[in-house]
Amino acid sequence: MLLLISPDGLDEALDCVKAAEHLDIVDVKRPAEGSLGANFPWVIREIRAAVPADKPVSATVGDVPYKPGTVAQAALGAVVSGATYIKVGLYGCTTTEQATEVMRGVVRAVKDYRPDAFVVASGYADAHRIGCVNPLSLPDIARRSGSDAAMLDTAIKDGTRLFDHLPPDVCARFVKLAHEADLLAALAGSVKVGDLGVLTGIGTDIVGVRGAVCEGGDRDTGRIRPELVAAFRAEMDRHARDHAGTAATTAAIAAS
Repeated sequence: MLLLISPDGLDEALDCVKAAEHLDIVDVKRPAEGSLGANFPWVIREIRAAVPADKPVSATVGDVPYKPGTVAQAALGAVVSGATYIKVGLYGCTTTEQATEVMRGVVRAVKDYRPDAFVVASGYADAHRIGCVNPLSLPDIARRSGSDAAMLDTAIKDGTRLFDHLPPDVCARFVKLAHEADLLAALAGSVKVGDLGVLTGIGTDIVGVRGAVCEGGDRDTGRIRPELVAAFRAEMDRHARDHAGTAATTAAIAAS
């Protein structure tokens, strides 16, 4: 499982650099503009320059409306600015057709410029609260549009979490659908250390966090701390070892 950390600017990104050995992807967003709020192009450039070259930089392009051309241009701006993972929050799309149209435009804009870029179609576990596409439709939207991953986050940051809106069995279904479509499955949404066992067990490929590695667990007023990133990664690795050990034991029993 890959660890994606979301600083809100260059200062926090420099703290991520101090913990670079413990994370896999640095994600540029602007929490003041929403769950997947877009940051400025120059911030993406500054963070890309500060982060070690072997660490991919991800950038959100916003909780976007159903405006395919606008979103395609925003996505191109993110990849031109140095991001190689491009995340699109399909906030204003109410049907799978709308969402697929938006993502097709993004995929073409991004990959015409940089074929090896990685496009993530992102939806929301609490979609029922904002009227956007069903979370379980995201893997099919991603597949049909040529995206590389399907992701779920939470749209409304009011203290509720991923599993408050979608229980683990539904999240497991989301991961299974993504894998059947040859996509990576990413999960976020106020994820805590205590969720790592479940996220590991259902086969999550990427876990995205911010609040869990901020002072006081607060994504808005807290600051990312390198020691919290290291501690979170240590728990990830522990769960991965435990899961692998359990799988090996189960396989040995089945074979005996």
